[in-house]
Amino acid sequence: MAKGMREIKRQIKSKQNTKQITKAMEMVAASKLRRAQEAAVAARPYTDKILEVVSGIASSGGSVKHPMLQTREVKRTAYLVITSDRGLAGGYNVNVLRKVTTALRENHKSASEYAIYVVGRKGRDFLSRRGIAIAEEVTGLSDSPKFSDIKQVAASAVRGFEEGAFDELYIVYNQFHNAITQTPVLKKLLPLGEIKSTGEKADYEYEPSPEEVLNVLLPKYAETVIYSAILEGKASEFGARMTAMGNATKNATKMIAGLTLTYNRARQAAITQEIAEIVGGANAQQ
Repeated sequence: MAKGMREIKRQIKSKQNTKQITKAMEMVAASKLRRAQEAAVAARPYTDKILEVVSGIASSGGSVKHPMLQTREVKRTAYLVITSDRGLAGGYNVNVLRKVTTALRENHKSASEYAIYVVGRKGRDFLSRRGIAIAEEVTGLSDSPKFSDIKQVAASAVRGFEEGAFDELYIVYNQFHNAITQTPVLKKLLPLGEIKSTGEKADYEYEPSPEEVLNVLLPKYAETVIYSAILEGKASEFGARMTAMGNATKNATKMIAGLTLTYNRARQAAITQEIAEIVGGANAQQ
């Protein structure tokens, strides 16, 4: 009995230590979530303004042409997969990776039909273990990533489409709604096709020409959308981690309560047994 009680007490101590860790991780994730959410919101006006300008040029009489606007026969598709470097974030990485593997399985017959760009160690390791070749990767992003951190992989993916290495480019990431809800999204980025701005249209004068301005802005727009998706992914990551650690803390509390009840019952049973043995010994001496 004493040995069993010691084991229960050891389990209680272990669960208490785990609870302290998960509670600390929940608080850290909550703090980082606020900053990540602010960064994602702050990036939206810039993306919207570029979209407004690009939309205005692209719809100016249909005379402006650019490779990124033209749809061509799809022979090869590229995917930019955005995941995290660390786990313990619930279904954050699993949902994105399931989304991309489903797309690969359903839309492609061989590995020659697609190219994969990856942001995040979890995505890289998952795809590499399954023998999926990775064209380019970025790992070790900070909790507040800057555009310069992902510019190389974003520019490489956009340049690959411009040069005809592939005919479509999708980004796969978690769209942030709130701390509890993040939706995995497979979003077509290129070709841009009919660009539509939700803002009010304005008349601009372009120098040296609309075509020259479009040549500069279209790649920047695509790269900005990728960066915005990464910021949303970061906010989703911290939201998912905060929720996961909160649930882990609650589960640890329940387990501690159950083990404490079991320990108290075992302790009471041991005391009752000792009393019974003492009484039985006293009666035997009479």
